[in-house]
Amino acid sequence: MAFSAAAASTAAAAFASGRLLTSPSPRRISASLPSSSSSYLSAFRRGVAARRRAAPAAARAAVTVRAEAKKRVLIVNTNGGGHAVIGFYFAKELLAAGHAVTVLTVGDEASDKMKKPPFSRFSELTSAGGKTVWGDPADVGAAVGGAPFDVVLDNNGKDLDAVKPVADWAKAAGVGQFLFISSAGIYKPTDEPPHVEGDAVKESAGHVGVEKYLAEQNFSSWASFRPQYMIGSGNNKDCEEWFFDRIVRKRPVPIPGNGMQLTNISHVRDLSTMLAAAVDNPGAAAGNIFNCVSDRAVTLDGMARLCAAAAGADVEIVHYDPAAVGVDAKKAFPFRNMHFYAEPRAAKEALGWTSTTNLPEDLKERYAEYAASGRGDKAMTFDLDDKILAAVVQTTTRSVTV
Repeated sequence: MAFSAAAASTAAAAFASGRLLTSPSPRRISASLPSSSSSYLSAFRRGVAARRRAAPAAARAAVTVRAEAKKRVLIVNTNGGGHAVIGFYFAKELLAAGHAVTVLTVGDEASDKMKKPPFSRFSELTSAGGKTVWGDPADVGAAVGGAPFDVVLDNNGKDLDAVKPVADWAKAAGVGQFLFISSAGIYKPTDEPPHVEGDAVKESAGHVGVEKYLAEQNFSSWASFRPQYMIGSGNNKDCEEWFFDRIVRKRPVPIPGNGMQLTNISHVRDLSTMLAAAVDNPGAAAGNIFNCVSDRAVTLDGMARLCAAAAGADVEIVHYDPAAVGVDAKKAFPFRNMHFYAEPRAAKEALGWTSTTNLPEDLKERYAEYAASGRGDKAMTFDLDDKILAAVVQTTTRSVTV
């Protein structure tokens, strides 16, 4: 039977979502493919084989002993945003296990971005035996001087234009395993949180195109990891700091909606150990999509209260309707104003991975660093907060008067 365009489209969407590559769940919809020699069907068969190799019992046995063979790993690391810290922690995890690690950071070592963490802490990598280089991922071979690698992690590209040169170079260079940092933000909103591997994704998202492409490349092992929000030393994107900034100044914490929205905040060490488990067990990881998150949710109000507890302070939470007060919640608040919560089911099943994130304790560590940095004593303006609070007071006063 000919493999139709419609079937190809169905298969491509399935690969992007991961539902053909990970263990089934009641919410997943099976895709039926005709017998064909097409690249999609071939990739599907490889994915099925990978799933069989990654059966939970076998996976648990596999991860009881770390791989003896040390590997040469290249991390193509972004030079900004919240994801750079993933590459930093992953490198530290691998170096501690005895692997050889090179971190290729986008751009120039002399740039101002390199003065911020985690880049300002790269001496921790080199002192542990790692190598750090800077350059253009579009010419990755030149940037690494032709050095050979067993594993490549792309922690930089957000679309196929950025990742394809790295993936193509890796394939041509004989790299056996290719890992990609995607994003849980590609999931479509769901009426049944949490998101699990196999849920529908936004076909227009750049990360989806990358996942489809990697599924077709015949790497010995490839996998995609979808993180959400993260905390951890070295993170240069405000998360818990946004709450600390207000709590230490005894300011109200304005939270959009009713504050009961669920989200997932993981310590970056969890993300790095999941990636390391894939390196140690490439057969179990092969062809899989992993939600790269911790295994507990937190409400938006809960995050405010946990941050206050870490700081040893009280907190006043003010809820508001962004539309009613005339502000863009994306600019006024660090998290999505909706349920945005995924679970790491595939990593537990295929890799035998377990989460260690403990927000109450992890936030104490983060607050200690925040206090030591002196940020709490710096002058800050809170213009959007003031606009929100003024609107809330006005609305409350009007309601009482009426």
